[in-house]
Amino acid sequence: MTITRQEAWKLLTQYNEEPFHLRHALTVEGVMRYFARQLGYAQQEDFWGIVGLLHDLDFEKYPDEHCIKSQEIMQAAGIDEAIIHATASHGYNLTVDIKPEHQMEKVLYACDELTGLIGACALMRPSKSVQDLELKSVKKKYKTLNFAAGCSRKVIEDGAQMLGWPLEELITKTILAMREDEDAINKFLAEPSC
Repeated sequence: MTITRQEAWKLLTQYNEEPFHLRHALTVEGVMRYFARQLGYAQQEDFWGIVGLLHDLDFEKYPDEHCIKSQEIMQAAGIDEAIIHATASHGYNLTVDIKPEHQMEKVLYACDELTGLIGACALMRPSKSVQDLELKSVKKKYKTLNFAAGCSRKVIEDGAQMLGWPLEELITKTILAMREDEDAINKFLAEPSC
């Protein structure tokens, strides 16, 4: 079954309540939508966005079964197999052997960890924002391995390689993607109903 954005958000919030995880889901959704438009997949923007929104569906409650439990949850909910495959593929060589094949899956794989690292860089700035964050600042922090240590540099680099992009290009494009939705995400998460 196809799932609407509203249904995807409802499913996400059944399994996630931590503000950090909700922000990450919304950030990756926005980044995926941005890349769908930039890479010529505008007609599939909702699909790319829902994959981004649901990619860590199981992480908060089942961190040891990440990308495995989410498949079970989505299958039980009758969600389209393409969404299940795409979300699980970002755990390739980490928790599952589902290889990212479609360009969308490669973008998710490359950007998931990177959005975390870029977000951590932004929090170090006086503005606490990606709006004035530049590539050189991210590259400097990127080389400091104990900074945002949970964000795997190897996954980010493997993702850039899958896409055939230099690392600098991936970082620059992801910063631009994150700038686009940052204000909307902040406003949405500030609402009491969230």
